[in-house]
Amino acid sequence: MVKVAVLGYGTVGSGVVQIIDDNNALIKERIGDDIEVKYILDLRDFPGDKNEAKVVHDYNIILNDPEISIVCETMGGVKPAYQFSKDALEAGKSVCTSNKELVENYGPELIKTARANNCNYLFEASVGGGIPIIRPMNTSLVPENIQRIMGILNGTTNYILTKMAKEGADYADVLKEAQDLGYAERNPEADVEGHDAGRKIAILSSLMTGKTVKFADVHTEGITGIDTVDFEYAHACGKSIKLLATSEQTDAGYVAMVAPFMIGADHPLNGVNGVFNAVYVTGNMLGDVMFYGQGAGKLATASAVVSDVCECARNVGRTLPCVWSEEKLELADPSASVRKFFVRVKAEGENSVADVFKDAEKIRVKDGEFAFVTGEMSEADFKLKLESVNGVIKSIRLA
Repeated sequence: MVKVAVLGYGTVGSGVVQIIDDNNALIKERIGDDIEVKYILDLRDFPGDKNEAKVVHDYNIILNDPEISIVCETMGGVKPAYQFSKDALEAGKSVCTSNKELVENYGPELIKTARANNCNYLFEASVGGGIPIIRPMNTSLVPENIQRIMGILNGTTNYILTKMAKEGADYADVLKEAQDLGYAERNPEADVEGHDAGRKIAILSSLMTGKTVKFADVHTEGITGIDTVDFEYAHACGKSIKLLATSEQTDAGYVAMVAPFMIGADHPLNGVNGVFNAVYVTGNMLGDVMFYGQGAGKLATASAVVSDVCECARNVGRTLPCVWSEEKLELADPSASVRKFFVRVKAEGENSVADVFKDAEKIRVKDGEFAFVTGEMSEADFKLKLESVNGVIKSIRLA
């Protein structure tokens, strides 16, 4: 019998308990042992809940119980999640988490602590919700030199952009709808400004390189500047607009960023809509492979946590390999990245565009302005040339 404690009985934590309870027979058949939730740590009581007798308020009860071999940290935030996780690992208890903020900030330290105590720190649910991507990075993709990761890693922004694309709805209206449906927080900044996706691509970049990539070093832009006219131009070009998190090898080093991109109809990420997420990985031998599914939600995220619980139960006393050192990787400046760009310009700027961007492909869908697509050039060269164009409204990168 494998006994588990769940820290936090909110959306994800209650989902973990539900999956272990509802699918227990199936799990036992597949891992060869029963899994039981013995404790649920929360500040609240849950009178009438079928698991109310398992609720405790003192973490030391869990920490000092030798029967508990796995702790599921679904609290979120850094405090007290970091200390609780570290204490569990030092006691030889494996920790499974959905906490991207904690993983991004302390992942290599907690992995090292787990290794020193013959247990595991697993975090499949921290990126992409229920999409399996962390374990494939550590197992299936081990032979690959991963050259690029490109992903739609935030369901809230993807939902908003999908509604804007398909219905011509305004950003503010769709954001309110997303909030009413529970897809967006009352304060949506972490999602719409790209911070959530930035933490996730920092984690994937760390696994890609084996060193530590910090979110603070990831160039991050959000979707608040995207409007319905941008989608009119995108449709005219046979493209859509997605918030992409990218990390890639360049001649200058590794570059990571989060920003809106226009992507063509033939790109697999173009068809990732609504709250769904996808991670598109390019290896030097394998080529392209995509992982797709529900990137958030109670049971999708909880399923990923429970998958880690099953891995820990299969590997008691053995630390699973994960190459992520505490050495910090200095990211290269995105200015060296080469791509095409979409630019919207007021009508009076047409002559200056012809002078500066001689290979520009012009698009017209609205009176009083036009747009064009550049040839391939570096970000630095594009920025410099754009300063010579009159009446620039905005620019969007092309994937």
